[in-house]
Amino acid sequence: MLAGIDTHKDTLAVAVIDPVGRPLVVTDLANTEAGFDELEALLAEHSVDRVGIEGSGNYGRGAAIRLAMAGGMQVVEVPPSLTSRERSSRPGQGKTDPVDCLAIARITARETDLPPVRLAVGQAADLRALADYRNQLVAERTALANRTHAELHGLLPGYQVTVPRLTAPTFLTAATDLLRSDTRIRAQLTLRRLSRLTELTAQIKELTALITTTMDTIDTGLTDLYGVGPVGAATILGEVADIRRYRSRHAFAAANGTAPIPASSGRTSRHRLNRAGNRTLNRVLYTMAITQIRADTEGRAYYQRKRAEGKTGREALRCLKRRLSDLIYTTMHAELAEQSTPATTAA
Repeated sequence: MLAGIDTHKDTLAVAVIDPVGRPLVVTDLANTEAGFDELEALLAEHSVDRVGIEGSGNYGRGAAIRLAMAGGMQVVEVPPSLTSRERSSRPGQGKTDPVDCLAIARITARETDLPPVRLAVGQAADLRALADYRNQLVAERTALANRTHAELHGLLPGYQVTVPRLTAPTFLTAATDLLRSDTRIRAQLTLRRLSRLTELTAQIKELTALITTTMDTIDTGLTDLYGVGPVGAATILGEVADIRRYRSRHAFAAANGTAPIPASSGRTSRHRLNRAGNRTLNRVLYTMAITQIRADTEGRAYYQRKRAEGKTGREALRCLKRRLSDLIYTTMHAELAEQSTPATTAA
């Protein structure tokens, strides 16, 4: 039997189906430890051997970890896009929790290539939390800096000659000095924004140092790759958790959005940009690609070869990102092989 779980903050919508997709049980359980106990009992009662969970990295994290750790069944991650597509293929039924969990169960039965859920526990969970928090701070700083730039343009036209950006302590201090004696309301509010930007910049610096210190204790070859620093490596390890979740480098590329999507018709054969997948991993690969293009690296040579073949700059960049995705996949698998090989002792 198979099951699908639609996760929410307070509840888990669960559907158990037979191999041909007919519903046997559709119910709601609490998203608590007690609810997890009931879930395990329900799945055991119906001899479920494969479970699909939507939101296994968010509200479904607890249930996913419990089922994966319990063993005896395969627990896979179902993307929301597939659930939406399955639901829309059956018009007239609307969108409800029972409809969604049943759709998830049927996707689980039909799609054999769904990745196992990410067991973000222990080290991987810590790295993901650190990287996520840093990303939140950077996003907040970027939004606030943009708003502050807009205010400064109105208050001090031409200020950008002295303060080209607001992401460095030196420029933040310079901007503060320009407004210190200005008594206008907008100037005083902008000073408050500058103060918050100074706090955010200090916090980002502290968090980056913490991530770097943490990565120093982890034996990984990711930081040896050109364009992958401690923050990038922590992000990869936190998001991937276990590279064995992906059956091949092609599956990994599809999961991180670097595999192009076929868009051919008739005599026209082409591919288009894949905007799906894990955008956090995709951003790391983009940064890695840009860094390699700017230096004398193998990645730059590959990029230039693609340009010489007639590809545009964006197309060549996408090709490089895919190549780097394969490199990361190979590197992480090599590390697993080294860890599983028993150390040899001298005679």
